[in-house]
Amino acid sequence: MAPEAFVRANTVLSHAALVPEIPLWLASEITPIWQATEAWLHETGTEPPFWAFAWPGSIAMARHLLDHPSIARGRRVLDFASGCGLAAIAAARLGAARVEAAEIDPLAIAAIHLNAALNSVTIEAHCADVVGADCRWDLILCGDVCYEAPMTGHILPWLRRMAVSAEVWIADPGRAYLPREGLAVFAEFTVPTSHELEDRPERVVRLSRLGGDP
Repeated sequence: MAPEAFVRANTVLSHAALVPEIPLWLASEITPIWQATEAWLHETGTEPPFWAFAWPGSIAMARHLLDHPSIARGRRVLDFASGCGLAAIAAARLGAARVEAAEIDPLAIAAIHLNAALNSVTIEAHCADVVGADCRWDLILCGDVCYEAPMTGHILPWLRRMAVSAEVWIADPGRAYLPREGLAVFAEFTVPTSHELEDRPERVVRLSRLGGDP
């Protein structure tokens, strides 16, 4: 089965909490999509289906962008570790000059393409690890990326370098590996979630700007 067909077969048309303006193809339950992706993973080496859900960090970023439309307008935007593409879609809807979404999972790329088409926006989706790339963006959106020590250690030095010449946002719902220094909080949201995805019915998400290397 092709990636886009797999996404369509295992998701339903939905709206994320706090962002009713943006329709998305999302999983309605975690167990069936996880089981389906385990079979796909066995055949193709695909990652678990993180792309099938709108996570609290991306929801908070999208909501903040939609509430402040001038932030994205005319800018070059990267949605890093984009998942379903929610934050990228919000930026594109608000008139960003160029929107890129980076993911390492081909199913996530398929989901981003489907969700972009659903919202009649153009997003350049890259199935690649962009860490190490030169900065070609004005705004980099990072939703919930500090959930594991190896991931944080891999991305944080690069993001700090990017923050010298671009605005870098990190949306964090209380993950253990968020850096303790160099963050300036500028917004906070309480995002409803579920016990299937989190250990509580809601998460407080703080949006912060990351400082660059001195």
